[in-house]
Amino acid sequence: MIDGMWGLLAHQMTALGLAQVCLAHPEWRERYAPVVTRAATKSLLPEMRSVFTDAWHGEDGAIHLDSANGHAYLSYPALALGMARLIDPAFPADLATRHDALIASYERRLLASPTGLLDTFPGEAYPTDVAAVAAAIAVHGRATGIDHTAVLSHWAQQVRAVQIDRDTGLVIQRMGVNGRAHDAPRASGTGLAAYFVGFADRALAEELATGLFGQERSFLGFSAIHEYGDGYHGAGDMDSGPLILGKSVAATGFALAPARSFGHHDVFTRLYRTANLVGLPLRSGTRLRFATGGVIGNSLLLAFLTSGPELAR
Repeated sequence: MIDGMWGLLAHQMTALGLAQVCLAHPEWRERYAPVVTRAATKSLLPEMRSVFTDAWHGEDGAIHLDSANGHAYLSYPALALGMARLIDPAFPADLATRHDALIASYERRLLASPTGLLDTFPGEAYPTDVAAVAAAIAVHGRATGIDHTAVLSHWAQQVRAVQIDRDTGLVIQRMGVNGRAHDAPRASGTGLAAYFVGFADRALAEELATGLFGQERSFLGFSAIHEYGDGYHGAGDMDSGPLILGKSVAATGFALAPARSFGHHDVFTRLYRTANLVGLPLRSGTRLRFATGGVIGNSLLLAFLTSGPELAR
């Protein structure tokens, strides 16, 4: 079983993608809902978050729920659990109790944050991870009927005030919890944030999508997303994936989700042509996988290519 940071992401995105399939096609819920719950449960295993626990000097965010530290990385399993709980009538009661406690801790921390930021690593906050926190809170509300309006409104206000670069419309990739930028505004973080924000605030997700699509560069019917906005430069990192003439492999894939969700058919078609060409699709009967994507790439594309049915209205 794949574990660590990439295992967390792979299991989370598998859960999200299959849950979105169930929401779009209720006739498949009986088949896939148990798989969603298994994938979401695996995303919460201790070995999936060991790198974060080590970074926090042994403090495990899933156990120390009363901590003042943000532990925003747990938003990924929290969101997966919420989607599983939303579609699986057999969702375990003990897991629901853990999920409720995790969401309550996030709600408390986020309401206490004047910038709407929570740290993932000590001293480092990623607006994209906090967008996943908001998504997890929003989906929890839909699964349980609990009203989380106050915390989601506070978060969205601070995203607009603190976390979005006014010139590019992109979110700043890394920040301090005090709202100070530690990195440039970048498309990879904005693309993934736009997907997560769609679960919590449709209008804000569309704003991020507008900034993201401003980074599209097209040629002969294909397109890719440029990582850095005008006036900013960099070499990229593990979040952006390789940069090819400034174009981000990750941002190009992430952009598929908001393009699909918000009906930008022409943008989606151009981006998908590129993903299809680079991904080397392999078909076996009704099954499709991308040869160059590996476990991570295929789980991400499952989530992005099925996005839309759980968008906030």
